[in-house]
Amino acid sequence: MYNRGAFQEERFKIVDLSMKRFRRAPTLSVLALAAAFAASFFAAELRAQQDLAAAGQQKSTTCAACHGPDGNSVTTMWPSLAGQHTSYAVRQLQAYKDGERADPGMRGFAATLSEQDMLEISAYYAAQTISVKGADPALAVRGERIYRGGIPERGIAACIACHGPRGNGNPLSGYPRISHQHQDYLATTLRDYQSGARRSDATLNQMMRNVAELLLEDEIEALASYMQGLN
Repeated sequence: MYNRGAFQEERFKIVDLSMKRFRRAPTLSVLALAAAFAASFFAAELRAQQDLAAAGQQKSTTCAACHGPDGNSVTTMWPSLAGQHTSYAVRQLQAYKDGERADPGMRGFAATLSEQDMLEISAYYAAQTISVKGADPALAVRGERIYRGGIPERGIAACIACHGPRGNGNPLSGYPRISHQHQDYLATTLRDYQSGARRSDATLNQMMRNVAELLLEDEIEALASYMQGLN
């Protein structure tokens, strides 16, 4: 016997299933388009960075005398630029140009650079690999304790909060990479912040000056040694 109710129910199930497939199809298409767009965007970004680095290599010949052709400096008193965040390096070049960082040689060089020059040179060095260095075992234990935990009883914040567990920093927040930097340069930098000779942390609420002024000399040496070997 013909069951009209059952037939109607079955027909509604078929229609409902078809509508679900219809609604899902555009969603899948949108997801596919979004994935394709993301892949295209990142590919374009990579090509742009490569183009900047290529242009920067040609402009970095003057820098090589002190910082090395691949950004690994030729003396421990000068910073290695290899692997440093592009945004941070640009900020420091601008600070030299503005006189915010005091160094006659760097200020004279930075004064000749346009913003595009700074961006290209910084992108080139960011793409290089910094040489791995070690820490003095006699200092590293104390340096690690300060780096990771600070000295709460004296109001000294832990370096790890900004520079990260491996010392890679945070480019979005303006914090530099400090791992495998030369111990001598790191210690000098902390002393310069401590004395106020370096003031390029103004946009970060004088964070480095506030911390460095609380450090003792042996703590600076221990921190610098640990950061040199930090990986």
